[in-house]
Amino acid sequence: MTELQVRGRKPRMKLTAPHRHALAFAVLILGMARAQAQTVVEPTSPAFATATRVRLGESRPAAVELNWTPLALPDGGKTSMLGGSYLMAVNDDWGFGPSVYGSASGGYGGIFTVGLTTQRRWRVGQDTHLAAGLYVGAGGGLSSDQLRFGGGLMLRPELSLRTEFGDWYGGIGVAMIRFPSGNISGTSYTVVLGRASSFASFLPSDSGRPGRAGSRTGLGFDEIMLYGGIDTPRSNTLNRSGQSSTKHLGKAGADLRQYIADGSWWGVEAAGAAQGGSDGYMEVLANAGQDWSVGSPKVRVGAQLGLGLGGGGNVDTGSGWLLRAGPSLRWVTPWGPSLRLEGGWTQAVSGHFSGSFARLGLSFPLDITPSASAAWGGDDLDEGIVRTTQIFANVTQLGNVLFKDGARESIGLYNMVMTRELTAHLYGVAHAGSAATGRAGAYSVGMFGLGLQSNAWGAWRLGAELLAGAAGGGGVMVGGGAVGQGELWAQWEGERLRLRGGLGQWRSLRHAEQSAPMVSLSVGYAYGALAR
Repeated sequence: MTELQVRGRKPRMKLTAPHRHALAFAVLILGMARAQAQTVVEPTSPAFATATRVRLGESRPAAVELNWTPLALPDGGKTSMLGGSYLMAVNDDWGFGPSVYGSASGGYGGIFTVGLTTQRRWRVGQDTHLAAGLYVGAGGGLSSDQLRFGGGLMLRPELSLRTEFGDWYGGIGVAMIRFPSGNISGTSYTVVLGRASSFASFLPSDSGRPGRAGSRTGLGFDEIMLYGGIDTPRSNTLNRSGQSSTKHLGKAGADLRQYIADGSWWGVEAAGAAQGGSDGYMEVLANAGQDWSVGSPKVRVGAQLGLGLGGGGNVDTGSGWLLRAGPSLRWVTPWGPSLRLEGGWTQAVSGHFSGSFARLGLSFPLDITPSASAAWGGDDLDEGIVRTTQIFANVTQLGNVLFKDGARESIGLYNMVMTRELTAHLYGVAHAGSAATGRAGAYSVGMFGLGLQSNAWGAWRLGAELLAGAAGGGGVMVGGGAVGQGELWAQWEGERLRLRGGLGQWRSLRHAEQSAPMVSLSVGYAYGALAR
């Protein structure tokens, strides 16, 4: 990062050569942005009231899908993998989208993978369809001499028959789960439950223009919270070795939320260990809650419940299931973001982990929550500025990574990356993934940060971003789990297709010797959504 040299009483910051180049690149981007200033109509501008509103593009079918697949393990044990996917139709037959899988039975809590699912459907009856899918992801967890995930790459082909009940559908099929470079492989039945929806969006080329819509756009979430927190285990908490484990666990994570009524919400949260010696711990939960205004409509007090999966980092969560409950305090600032303070209790359904938690986060609007009349079928009643969101499947190669045994080797990561414009040239970015090649098969990472981007030169755009978050597992030396990376990138843009290549540096924020150069390639899909 930077070197601090102290001469007498006057500290001086000295930037190393790569960081001087990165700083110069960022300044160059800002200069290009000013030189190529595009016309953006802000809501506070007098021109907003008279500007022509762009309309939603063609809505595409989409689906949220869960599946449950038993898996026999080579150490003689058994578990089941619970998977969740968001699939968007490319045409009448094909769909794709991000997916996450986690172990959910048998005392193997902490096995997670993240990746992309591609699915083909055939209509075989009025209310019946056949689906063939392939999931490609990366992850792992709980590795041992008998249980090996290899580089971390996971493949899951599936063939299933589903029956539809209105917007819902369910079915049964056969699926294989395989880690090609490890010793885990099995074929079993799978049970599928899904719900059909739609994916409405604006064209990315409408970014910065006033828009109008009567429903949610994009993935349908209203806001994202980035947070840091501390878990305090109960005095009788044990790790997987049966030893007492009461050290504070520092975490960093993100929470996606959708409001279904005034003060009522549901959402999804994910976090990883960033401090406390439990690097490799990860959790993914669904949550729901309610809050009420106190004294001011901008100050709200309430409570929420959560249910999901967690484990890794030698934290004993048994089968992986976690329950969470506690109070919440939310202040909606006059500028749009909200400050949230939450706490309560986390309990592993099985295993030996439980304790109190507290976290502080800042949430940013992603979409305009539909007004009551729009939600009941009104015609294009909600207005805002269109901002571009991009979802990428990314492969990253890290060179010269330090392992806990002292060796240095290259590893390959498979990641899902999401970016969202905050202004024409500033964007937020969230990044989650796991090792797919090399020998770091249980290594996983989650990061978030900010980036700068230039205006487009024809089909090309340049940018730079800086991220920080939590990582661990796979024998990679990351100290307490806090990591960061900086990247410079170039991107080719079609109407919605995105192709990106980048160069940068990855490092542990708590272990000075852990730093590695990185090269990344990404393919992505872009869409526009209304911003508050």
